[in-house]
Amino acid sequence: VQLVESGGGLVQPGGSLRLSCAASGFTFSSYAMSWYRQAPGKERELVAYIISAGGSTNYADSVKGRFTISRDNAKNTVYLQMNSLKPEDTAVYLCNAKRRDRPWLYEYWGQGTQVTVSS
Repeated sequence: VQLVESGGGLVQPGGSLRLSCAASGFTFSSYAMSWYRQAPGKERELVAYIISAGGSTNYADSVKGRFTISRDNAKNTVYLQMNSLKPEDTAVYLCNAKRRDRPWLYEYWGQGTQVTVSS
């Protein structure tokens, strides 16, 4: 199983980035996908979530209206479009795959990609 994030980098405040997470080794279309972020000294935070079939999403209040999560089940990839970036968005962004098959929980994490918002 692999989740490989890409697209991070250094961007000025107000700029945009598009993160990608390529999945392999499991049935991607059966998993809900999420983006989390973790800044130094802070707890990991759920940023955005999309259900397995797409079409239903949820966002942290801090990113609503600026970030958009989407997925392409044909490409086994989930995306995070980040617009109007702020310095407080600086963090490592991690991709998460999750499927509940009670009583089991299947969950996978990527290694993360660094996003730095600074002038």
